[in-house]
Amino acid sequence: MSQHDPSTTAPSLLIVTGMSGGGKSVALNTVEDLDYYCVDNLPAELLPDFVRAAAHPERAQQRLAVGIDMRSRGDLAHLPEWLSAVGGMGLDPKLVFFDADDGILLRRYAETRRRHPLTHLGLALADAIALERQALKPLRSLADVVIDTSQLNVHQLRRRVITELGLGMDSALSLLFESFAYRRGVPADADFVFDARMLPNPHWDPRLRPLSGRDAEVRSYFGEQADVGHFVQQVSAFLDTWLPRMQADTTRSYVTIAFGCTGGRHRSVFLAETLAEHARERGWGEVATYHRELD
Repeated sequence: MSQHDPSTTAPSLLIVTGMSGGGKSVALNTVEDLDYYCVDNLPAELLPDFVRAAAHPERAQQRLAVGIDMRSRGDLAHLPEWLSAVGGMGLDPKLVFFDADDGILLRRYAETRRRHPLTHLGLALADAIALERQALKPLRSLADVVIDTSQLNVHQLRRRVITELGLGMDSALSLLFESFAYRRGVPADADFVFDARMLPNPHWDPRLRPLSGRDAEVRSYFGEQADVGHFVQQVSAFLDTWLPRMQADTTRSYVTIAFGCTGGRHRSVFLAETLAEHARERGWGEVATYHRELD
């Protein structure tokens, strides 16, 4: 698993690999936004030549990221030799492997309707994933960092890449306010969890039931509930007190604040949106919301 040391500097060369559908494209887009020069699907045997050309003395400060996976032509078994050759050029390559559970990969392919790179062999999708996993075992064992994306959305994955690889541009905390339904379990990555099931529930109003906590009618309903106002006030005071201390006294770069209710549609969504608005008003830089049962 992760071997990230927060005290280390960002790597000059990233080799991004892993399972198809595991999040490699999101990772490459993320590091490209942080001024890495990125190339995806490079034939693996061209890695030393590419690095030699891209790391020209006139571009000595250029940071590079290369995507290499099952689409790459060439024998991936020779990747250790090519990495060694790159190391001899004065760069410090870091191999990052993106993975996810087979069931999650199957679902992602079903949702996007993209073809797996091994389906041209006439394999069913599940068999193609199994064959790819077996073929990539040596690369996974070589990886400096393994990131399991099974439970991550795009925003969480971007922050995970930045955190794991020491790519943060400043020390500001990124905040994610998440809503969820208790019947589907508490989010595994939540740092703070607030239970809203004791608050008034719009589900029992036929007019409000089909709406969500993002709709004006539901927000108006909660605005008339004294208990909801007290809840928001007390949670706001808690976060205003402890988030700055967390920022000052830890090396972490993001915090997930989760709100749960029975269905994950009204109370938890309203609270996540309301507290996110409060955080933005307080001047926190990157503030995002994610509604697990809606998004």
